Amino acid sequence: MSTEGPAPGVPEKEIFPTLTAAQIERIAPLGRERPFEADEVLFEQGGINRPLMIVLEGEIEILSDRDSLVTVHRPGNFSGDVDLIAGHPAVVRARARRAGRVLEVPAERVRRLVLTDTELSQIFLRAFILRRALLMTRSAGNLVLIGSRHSAGTLTLQEFLTRNNQPYAYLDADHDPGVQATLEGFGVGVDDVPVLICSGRQVLRKPTIEEVADCLGLNRLSRDVVRDLVVIGAGPAGLAAGVYGASEGLDVLILDSTAPGGQAGSSSRIENYLGFPTGVSGQDLASAALLQAQKFGAELVVARTAVALECDRRPYRVGLAPGVGVAARTIVIATGVTYRKPDIPNLTRFEGVGVYYGATQVEAILCQGEDVIVVGGANSAGQAAIFLSDGRRRVTMLVRGPGLSDTMSRYLTRRIEETPNIEVKTRTRIVALEGTEGLEGVTWEDAAGKASTVPVRHVFMMTGANPNTGWLEGCVALDQKGFVKAGSDLLPSDLTASRWPLQRPPLLFETNRPGVFAVGDVRAGSVKRVAAAVGEGSVCIQLVHKVLAE
Repeated sequence: MSTEGPAPGVPEKEIFPTLTAAQIERIAPLGRERPFEADEVLFEQGGINRPLMIVLEGEIEILSDRDSLVTVHRPGNFSGDVDLIAGHPAVVRARARRAGRVLEVPAERVRRLVLTDTELSQIFLRAFILRRALLMTRSAGNLVLIGSRHSAGTLTLQEFLTRNNQPYAYLDADHDPGVQATLEGFGVGVDDVPVLICSGRQVLRKPTIEEVADCLGLNRLSRDVVRDLVVIGAGPAGLAAGVYGASEGLDVLILDSTAPGGQAGSSSRIENYLGFPTGVSGQDLASAALLQAQKFGAELVVARTAVALECDRRPYRVGLAPGVGVAARTIVIATGVTYRKPDIPNLTRFEGVGVYYGATQVEAILCQGEDVIVVGGANSAGQAAIFLSDGRRRVTMLVRGPGLSDTMSRYLTRRIEETPNIEVKTRTRIVALEGTEGLEGVTWEDAAGKASTVPVRHVFMMTGANPNTGWLEGCVALDQKGFVKAGSDLLPSDLTASRWPLQRPPLLFETNRPGVFAVGDVRAGSVKRVAAAVGEGSVCIQLVHKVLAE
C-alpha cells in the first residue's frame, strides 16, 4: 500500500520542498558528494546519525515498514525528519530508484546549519515536522503494535508511542483478519498481547515503556558526563527551561518518565495560551517545543524516572535506577503533578480498559460513538468534555462542587453551557464501577444520597492533582501537600535543616539546596497554567547562570 502524498490540508511542496541551486551551493561546503547505484540502500530503519541527503541526480525512494512507499526524492529534494535533529534512529529506509548522486551533510553540521541560516532553518524544520506528522497520520514507520481494547497495556503503549511521535501500525487482535498468522509468524500468541514488533526483527511481549524506549533508542544516556543543567520533567516548564538553557550555551539534559508535554501534553486543545487564537493541542505544543530545544542542542531522554536526588554532594547526582544516575552542576525540578485517584472500589482494575486519565485522539478512538463520563471541574476536565462531545456522543460531567465557575475558565464554562450533548451534574461522585473484561457500568451518587447506575463504558478521571515529589523527601523542603518550597516560601528552619552554605538567601525558584530550582506545577504557590509554567522555566535559566558563575 502506498502512502505517497501530502498530509491533509498541507501542500506537498512544503512537506517535500525542492532546494534552489543557490541554496544547495550554500550547503555544499558542509558535505560531500557521492554517487549511488540503482537499488542501493542508502540508509536503513534504525540507523543512527545518518546524514542529510540532498539529491543532485537520480531518484531515491523513502520506504516505511514492509517497503510501503512514503515518497520519492528527486533532484533538489532532501531526506530526513525530526529524528535527524534529535539524533534518534531512523523510522524509514532509503533506497535508490535510479542511479545518481547525493550531497551528504553530517547530522551534526545540519544541526549547526539550522542555528545559523534562518532561511534554510525554516525550510528544514518545517519539512521535518510535517514529515513526521505525515508518518503519524499514515501509521508509516518501523513499528507494528498488536493489541486489544481489553488490554490496559495496549493503551499504555499507544499513548507512549503517540506522545513520543513514534509512528506505528496497529493490528487489533480481536477483529483484524490475519492477526493470528502474524502472531504465529513471530512465535507469539494471543496471551502475549500487547506485542510490539520493532523493524520487523525484535519482538517484545507485554513490554514496559522502558523496554520500548530502549528498542527505539529514546533512553540512551551518557552517564559519565557532568551536565551544566539537568531538567527533570518535560512538561511546559521543563521544556521552556531546556529551550532557554540550551539556546544560551548550557549543556542541558532533559529527563522524563514517559513523554514530552507532561499533563498538558494530554490536553486535546488549549485555547487560552498566548499566540494561538484558534487553540493548540498539548501534543503539538510539546512536539514543537521539544524540537526547538533539540535544535539548540538540548538532549531528551524518556522512560527514565528520577528516584532519588543525592543532594549532599556537588555536583548533584540524580538517581534513575540502582547504579544508574546522572551528575549535574544545577538542577531544575519540573516534575509537575498527576491526577488524584478517587477512592472508588476496583478503580485500578479498569484503568486503561474503561478508566482513563487523559483525553487524546487515542482514547477518543476507543470510545467513538459511545457515551462517556468526565469526572472533574477544572480546565482539563472542561477541555476533555468539549473535545469528546465532538464525536456525536453524550458527555456527562460529574462535579463534586456546586458548579464550574469557581474552578474553570469562563470561556470553557460558556462553551459547555452551549453544547447540547454535555450535561453537568454537580455535587455528584462515582461510588462504584462494574464490568468483566472492561468497564460496563457506573454508579454515581448525588448530594441527597440518591444512587443511579448507567451503562457507560468510558470514564475520564481529571480530579485534583498530587505533586510528583516523593523522590525528593529528605533532600528538598516540601510543604504539607508535598509541593516544593522555593524562594521566599522557604522558612529559616528549612535553610537550617539543610545547612544552607551561602551568605545570600535562596534565589527566586531556588530550593533550600543551592542550584536546585523548582518551576511549574510542582512548585508550591505556582499558578497552574501552561503560560505560567513556560514563564517560570524560562526565567529560571537566568538564575541558573548566576549559580554557575558563583
